[in-house]
Amino acid sequence: MDFQPWWLIFVPLLFALGWIAARVDFRQMLSETRSLPKSYFKGLNFLLNEEPDRAIDAFVEVAKLDPETTELHFALGSLFRRRGEMERAIRVHQSLLSRSDLPQVDREAAQHELAQDFLKAGMLDRAEQAFEAVLDTRYAVPAVRALIRIYESVHDWPRAIESVKRLRALVDEPVPQLVHYHCEMAAAAMASKPADLDAAEHALDAADNAARELRKNNGSAASEVRIAILRARLSALQGSAEGERKFLASVLDIAPAYASLVAAEFLASCRRLGQASEGLELLREHYARHPSLDVFNVVFREIRAQQGHRPAWAFAREALRAQPSLLGLDRLLEVELAEGENRPLDYAEVGGGREADAAGQEGRPSPSAVLEIAAGADFSLLRSIIHRHTQRLDRYACQTCGFEARHFYWQCPGCNSWETYQPRRLEEIRQ
Repeated sequence: MDFQPWWLIFVPLLFALGWIAARVDFRQMLSETRSLPKSYFKGLNFLLNEEPDRAIDAFVEVAKLDPETTELHFALGSLFRRRGEMERAIRVHQSLLSRSDLPQVDREAAQHELAQDFLKAGMLDRAEQAFEAVLDTRYAVPAVRALIRIYESVHDWPRAIESVKRLRALVDEPVPQLVHYHCEMAAAAMASKPADLDAAEHALDAADNAARELRKNNGSAASEVRIAILRARLSALQGSAEGERKFLASVLDIAPAYASLVAAEFLASCRRLGQASEGLELLREHYARHPSLDVFNVVFREIRAQQGHRPAWAFAREALRAQPSLLGLDRLLEVELAEGENRPLDYAEVGGGREADAAGQEGRPSPSAVLEIAAGADFSLLRSIIHRHTQRLDRYACQTCGFEARHFYWQCPGCNSWETYQPRRLEEIRQ
């Protein structure tokens, strides 16, 4: 289509219409700005200057002058909750919900904010009710996640499992803690008086199914280790020492790093079956491939019990040469002092059985001098000094929040995260 000159008439016309529209919008913006209270701008200025206390006071004054400002109420509620003033945050959001003219979208948002207020305030019953009220809204996913945290904190594992199933229906993602919920139910059933072994077995079957689903998504081996440990405990309660040994031995193959959690129970199970020497040899071979402090301690004690003092010290010397460790030395001295054997050492024990020519090596003590020093050594003093320095290293640490604990936890007591503890002491991690 050819260009027509008379089309140029539309250019100034369109320009004039745009100028008029801009003027109208600008005047409207100025009128709205003039209608805002001065306290509103004061509050913004205080926020920009990082003075939240004075900003809150200014915004509260604006809210009193204009109760219809829902956005300002939401902002105030969030500020109060962030500062820990839960009573004021709850009051702000409840005042919003009490308005009959509040749009449905804002009502749902206020309900969700109120639920978060209750949760942070520790009012779990009211938080549960508030989150359940938004399960059919756009806040369903965060509400279900919050309900899971609530049920975890009160150890209501059946309801936590139901909430996980609801979450899986909303979002297609793996939930690793589902395995642990079933394991917690199994542990509780075995700890009850009397023990409910059928319920424990049913819970472990469900845990196996959940672990199988995780395996498809490259889940960690920690959950499978916990299932094996609980199945070993169940076998022991059922009177099956062979089953207990089988499940404990499976941990060595499933996740070698977790051998420290089962080494002592594994050897005890082997003893009950009359297979103490075979169990010791298996654990000793495992330690050679995957050294760890706790396995070292168990193997040393067992060699000491089965074969005597000298083989145990020979193992300890080689192990500590390969993996120098204050914790290992501390535990070795602890065992020796607990035995209470006050007998003189011979040179083979002190020097490792190696020949030494004291006359030909200037500056090195002779065998007799070594024996004299060892005989007069105060091992209890030595152990107390080492123990004092290893206290802070003899702990497990959460990889998420850094919470340290003397015992291994599947769920961190600090941040409530699952499977964040490594089955290794701090000294091993920092080496």
